[in-house]
Amino acid sequence: MSDKKTLQDIFNDDPFDLLKVKPASTPARNEDERLVSSFQEIADFYEKNNREPQLGGGIQEHQYHSRLKGIRSDPSKMSMLKPYDKYGLLDYEAKEVNSIKDILDDDIFGLLDDDSEGLFDLKHIKKQEDRASTDFVARRKHCKDFDKYEAIFKDVQKDLSGGKRKLMPFKQEILQAGDFFVHNGVLLLLEKVDFEEGVQQFRSGSRFRKDGRTRVIFENGTESNMLYRSLYKALLDNGKAVSEHVDKVNEKFVEKFSNISEEDKEAGFIYVLKSKSDKQEIKEIEHLYKIGYSKVAVEERVKNASQEPTYLMAPVSIITAFKCYNMNPQKFELLIHTFFSNSCLNIDIFDSNKQRHTPREWFIAPIDVIQQAIQFIISGEIVNYRYDAVNKEIIAR
Repeated sequence: MSDKKTLQDIFNDDPFDLLKVKPASTPARNEDERLVSSFQEIADFYEKNNREPQLGGGIQEHQYHSRLKGIRSDPSKMSMLKPYDKYGLLDYEAKEVNSIKDILDDDIFGLLDDDSEGLFDLKHIKKQEDRASTDFVARRKHCKDFDKYEAIFKDVQKDLSGGKRKLMPFKQEILQAGDFFVHNGVLLLLEKVDFEEGVQQFRSGSRFRKDGRTRVIFENGTESNMLYRSLYKALLDNGKAVSEHVDKVNEKFVEKFSNISEEDKEAGFIYVLKSKSDKQEIKEIEHLYKIGYSKVAVEERVKNASQEPTYLMAPVSIITAFKCYNMNPQKFELLIHTFFSNSCLNIDIFDSNKQRHTPREWFIAPIDVIQQAIQFIISGEIVNYRYDAVNKEIIAR
């Protein structure tokens, strides 16, 4: 190395020709040629496998899939490669993505079909109903004049235990001041509502909504001034309505039922049905009838009886029906059900989805006794009688 004076001397001393650059055997390809060549590899894959390259099929196939996806997203590349597309790989219409729904609907591999990993389970975030329930409790405070209500709550509990009042499904139209309700097992009284109407904005537009502060008294000695709609949502989620005392319902019914004229408005139908079930445990029950209420014609109401648990999942025959005027038909129905409560059918019925139901409108009583009870309700004499389930007859109290 000491004999080498310059770099040229070093380059000239190359006995193995390591520093000699051979000319390229083929000229370098331009960008368009490289694009065509890369697309041809994808076409070769399609020809061999009779399908497009997909994710999860190996490193090489993954590369082809990504390359094809990139080509499809570039209109200029699509146009340039169209003459070379003998398998229609570029006959592809890009989907517009304008929302999360568009993304979820484009799940061509079904990655979201199976939530076995619980991707949508919220472990550290409270559910909406849990937050609503927590807020419902948090807004309460000590009721300073609870001594005025304590005896009333005890009477209502006694009425519930003795069958004078009943728990009913909650509906918004029955959320009125002066009525009792149950939320999560706690009895409450909606004492008053200060209603206000205001305009609220929704995605569908603006509209008037009635709301207002309430005074709600709870049997545990607390009270709340929650909004009317907050109370409605809480009861709708996990609440029941408490019916009026049966004697009070009877008084109101008799008061409104008399003096029917052509100007009176028909409110609905009370009907009596008999089951046509072929199940032995139902067929063998003598004097089994359903007493119910319908806003529409009874024939229309029972046309799908075989599909409804309330009709024992079987056809029924209409024994009799009564038109109702100038009264609340639901309260009429409540009186009948209370009168025959000690003969109520206790049976489990399973619907087409194998869900269990326990119908509560079927009673064991002769039809003439049922008709007699209805007449007593109309006349107001029902308070003087009770139903003897053992002897199946109406007797004086």
